[in-house]
Amino acid sequence: MRIISLNANGIRAAERKGFFHWLRAQRADFVCIQETKAQLDQLKSGEFFPPGYHSYYHDALKKGYSGTAIYSVHQPDRVAYGLGVDWFDREGRWLQIDVGKLSIISLYLPSGSSSEERQAVKFKAMEMLLPRLKKMSRDRRDYVISGDWNIAHKAIDLKNWRSNQKNSGFLPEERAWMDEVFGKVGLHDAFRQTDEREEQYTWWSNRGQAWANNTGWRIDYQVVSKALSGKATAAAIYKDERFSDHAPLTLDYDYTVPARGA
Repeated sequence: MRIISLNANGIRAAERKGFFHWLRAQRADFVCIQETKAQLDQLKSGEFFPPGYHSYYHDALKKGYSGTAIYSVHQPDRVAYGLGVDWFDREGRWLQIDVGKLSIISLYLPSGSSSEERQAVKFKAMEMLLPRLKKMSRDRRDYVISGDWNIAHKAIDLKNWRSNQKNSGFLPEERAWMDEVFGKVGLHDAFRQTDEREEQYTWWSNRGQAWANNTGWRIDYQVVSKALSGKATAAAIYKDERFSDHAPLTLDYDYTVPARGA
């Protein structure tokens, strides 16, 4: 099973930069997109509905903002647009498909970097999600929560960790929350189970020479439940082309996608 995740920073911009041309050669079972920044009626080209995939979009109510998508080779039994939490769902930040006992989720956790108000929204989202993640970890389904979590978990996950300890994305409260997700909650960071090297980043600021100097952050994850823990066999961050300020994250799993209804 192959899963790709990308914060597209605008799905239409990513399309113009060649993302869908690249995607055609990837043979992914599931593709999770965040920050689509488009309404469904604005996606006129067939490129946004890749051949061979079932395509689903969860748009934000605000035009040109947030939004998630999933492309799936496997026809889902169920598609869930959001979590039933109005203030969170109107930004289109959670899209889930269920195929048999497998659930694939595209998650776009809010960023708090623009203002104190948005950081408060981010903390509110983290507080709301934690009991849901606990419940998911304990039920009988197999989960992959793939997307932009907007938090670098440990010092290894960003270049300039010392100078960013008071900045959104690497705040002590955020890192402690990730400790809990990967600790008591019982979920797992599939990338780090596969690749423990330094300087493996998925996002680079557009300011200065961040990309050229690899001054990046690893804030895109594939977070998996117990059944998929240790099942990732390969991981790749694609940087040969730039489709966004994030790079596509690809993980392969020794896992057979279950039959529908199984």
